[in-house]
This record gives sequence, C-alpha cells and structure tokens, in this order.
Amino acid sequence: MTALSGKIALVTGASRGIGQAIARRLASDGATVAVHFHSAVEAANATVAEIVAVGGNAFATRADLSELGGATLLAENFTAELVSRYGSPAFDILVNNAGLGKRAVIEDITEDDFDLLLQTNLKSPFFLIKALLPHLREGGRIVNISSMGTRSAYPTMAAYAPAKAGLEALSRLLAVHVGGRQITVNSVMPGATATDMNTAARDPVASRAVAETIALGRVGQPDDIAKVVAFLASDAGGWVTGQQIDASGGQRL
Repeated sequence: MTALSGKIALVTGASRGIGQAIARRLASDGATVAVHFHSAVEAANATVAEIVAVGGNAFATRADLSELGGATLLAENFTAELVSRYGSPAFDILVNNAGLGKRAVIEDITEDDFDLLLQTNLKSPFFLIKALLPHLREGGRIVNISSMGTRSAYPTMAAYAPAKAGLEALSRLLAVHVGGRQITVNSVMPGATATDMNTAARDPVASRAVAETIALGRVGQPDDIAKVVAFLASDAGGWVTGQQIDASGGQRL
C-alpha cells in the first residue's frame, strides 16, 4: 500500500502494544516511521527490524516522557535524525500514543501518582506538539490516543481519565489553531484492548466477561486501533478534525 508514501511519522510508545501496531501499519502504508521508546530498546529495535524486513522504513528514537524535559529531548532527537537523514526537520504525522495507566480510586492516588500520570499522558504530548509544530508540514496530521474511559465512569481511573480528557480538550482547540495550515488534529479512544497495559483484555477468562460489555462481542486488538489511526493519517481522513473517535467496538454504550 502507498497511501502514505513519502510521509514521515513519529509514533510515541511504539515498541509494543497499540503504538507498535500503529507504527507497523503506517509503515506498511508507505510512511517512514520513527519508533519512539523509553526503556524497551530491544523491542524497539525488533520493531524497526520487522518493518525494514518487509520493505518499510523505520528508525528508533529514545526519550523518557514520564520526566520533565522528556518531550523536549524527544523532539530534539527526532529532528536531529531527520536533518541527518534528509537535510530537513520537516515531517507529516505525529501520533501521541505513549501513556501510563494506574488503576486506583481517588482515595488511593498520591500526588506523586497524579503528577506522573499527568506528565506522561498530557504534559509530554502538549510540549511535544509545541516543539514539533514548526516542523509539521502543511496538511499534516496529529492523532492523540485517549481512552473511552473519558466518556464512561470507571472509578479506578481517578487520575488516568482526567489526564486523557485534557488531551482530548487539547485536540479540539488545536484543530482550530492549526486548521489554517490544513493540519488535522483528532483523538482516538480505544476501549478494552489486548495489550500489556490491559491484563484483563489479554486473559482468556477475564476477557470473556469484558466482551459482554462490548457491542461487537469481543475485546479489541492493537490492529483495530491502528486501522483507525491509519485512516486519520491518510488523505481519506483529511476532512475529519477536532473529533473524539470512539474505537472501542461499542463498549459500555
């Protein structure tokens, strides 16, 4: 497929799970993909190798988005790599997927917990977008991975859901702010998806109970989310912006 031929994408948290599936899909559609990771260097390199082995283009880039300054470091590393490879920092697609979850009710959330979740799920995407906006080409795409937990009440998402809701609000206002450059900005809201972050969705027994809350009768797979992101990143998704797109299979409707 060549829907994204000639495009350059950065996918955060792309060494595993949903981010890895997004990186693979964008690369299969023709994009050169920067596979961001924090500590999973072997998994990131394996993802790059897998993409290259089937004829795609990818490279790995490292930064800790749970720390102050992590977004700035990632932006610097990413743009330096682009200048080295192509002589320009210009790129086309930013997918803010990296996230951190903690299942706890409000009584069990400490200030340190709150700060960590806010930093990783909202502050780092905010400042990564800020740093990279000057290099995002006209007609570019920003896709922020949120959660259907922002529309349905899960008391154990006491800090996670508010941080993701902030990311959705950021997406809406940015859609207006950068619309003059024909850049689209959208949020994608996965539901229960079989990844390392969601052990219940991966467990054969627990996932059956979860599936009963989903209209389509099964838990999601990372590729389900990657398909939605690929659409938004393509020309076909160019008239969609400022939206919160539920990609949960109809969970808890």
